[in-house]
Amino acid sequence: MYISTRDNFPSVSAAEAIKWGMVPTGGLFVPQNIPFFSEQELIALSQGTYQETAEKVLSLFLEDFSAAEIAACVQKAYGDKFNHPQITPLHRLGNNLYVLELWHGPTAAFKDMALQLMPLLLAQALKILQVEQEIVILVATSGDTGKAALEGFKDIPGMKIFCFYPSGGVSKIQERQMTTTEGKNTYVVGVRGNFDDCQNAVKSIFGDEVFRSFLAERGLALSSANSINWGRLLPQIVYYVDTYANLLANERIQLGEKVNFVVPTGNFGNILAGWYASQMGVPIHKLICASNENNVLTDFFHSGKYEKNRPFKQTNSPSMDILISSNLERFLFEMTDRNGALITAWMKELQEKGRFAVDKTVQEKMEKILWAGFATEKETLATIKGIFTETGYTLDTHTAVGMKVYQQYCAASGDRTVTILDATASPFKFTASVLEALQGSRPSGEKDEFALLRELSKTIGMPVHFALQELEKKPVLQQRVCETTEIKKILGDILGF
Repeated sequence: MYISTRDNFPSVSAAEAIKWGMVPTGGLFVPQNIPFFSEQELIALSQGTYQETAEKVLSLFLEDFSAAEIAACVQKAYGDKFNHPQITPLHRLGNNLYVLELWHGPTAAFKDMALQLMPLLLAQALKILQVEQEIVILVATSGDTGKAALEGFKDIPGMKIFCFYPSGGVSKIQERQMTTTEGKNTYVVGVRGNFDDCQNAVKSIFGDEVFRSFLAERGLALSSANSINWGRLLPQIVYYVDTYANLLANERIQLGEKVNFVVPTGNFGNILAGWYASQMGVPIHKLICASNENNVLTDFFHSGKYEKNRPFKQTNSPSMDILISSNLERFLFEMTDRNGALITAWMKELQEKGRFAVDKTVQEKMEKILWAGFATEKETLATIKGIFTETGYTLDTHTAVGMKVYQQYCAASGDRTVTILDATASPFKFTASVLEALQGSRPSGEKDEFALLRELSKTIGMPVHFALQELEKKPVLQQRVCETTEIKKILGDILGF
């Protein structure tokens, strides 16, 4: 069963939690109980495939889904849509450092790991619940989630997906991926503002009971593909479990040996999945939270004070340009021993004043598992250049933020624990910035994004990611742009009321 982080809603089944997306009365769903792997179960997983690990992890959290239903979803999600047989291969970059490549899916970003599976879980949940309404999926994206969600939900019967992104606030490649999306049920809208503006507008729609009733009268129900939906977060736990099992299988670590994970972080969903894996028995020493210059999380974990009233910066790692990290609410719920009243008070304070502060006990509890740092844009570019020069390996801008923060962590702690760096995107997703790092200057504005793809491919000796090779030939199909105040009107116009 699943409960609300704010103690304001009855417990629901897994299917219901996935169908709702977020708690209708405010808050996020979390599992009432977190299952645990014994050491023997981890050994058994080390002898299987990624798909088998996924089936095992999902079965523990989705008790109202049959084994056959879960297996069918997993096989369809990870069958032939990834261009690497291991799905999430590990690249050894140093004696104690591995890069976990999470970008081998159909949109070249780690969001594919969840969003190839989540739509299938939602479709199955609707069957289990015998829902006859048409589902309207609302997505706010800072770049990568949008295309991954659009690709995952494309042409799934009984669903329409609306993707809202900050116009001018994503990379040219990210925007082109979204605006060329095919499918009769996909809608893409640029929003004048930043990601937080998009996310807040979408959240307000979910919390609008009058609007939800209005939709229900017309046979429509809302759901979300953002990581506020448990069905989106759950598949991300899999690759933490699988990575540990992989290291065991290849005798890179001993059973019970702890590892670190470095996670480039914006909305706190990816790193939270790592925390859930640690609660399931994966021996994790530290989760290293890496931010860019929008370093609201770094400041929070160092001070205990969350302050979103600060300048918003558009950086060369745009998927992390976020000042309100939605999944932090789930983490704080666990850090306060599931004190829903306290979470409600903090989230109300954040909404009304733009800030809140945790007590020293909670701060100390977080510090035991989490270390936080941030990288500037200049440091990000220098890190890409440095790693390429030293090893020949190419990082994208977000993964480079993680690498720089890992270097900071090692300098501060002297820790030499085996560490896995989450590589969250292919370098081809952020071609101009990666070329700038390698060449020392920004590419000429006369070159379009596709000429830059070819130039980067030649520079690093690596073929363009398969998801981007045909992008140049695709026509732009989605050109809507609106103000945040016009989102409901856009929805109404498209849905026909």
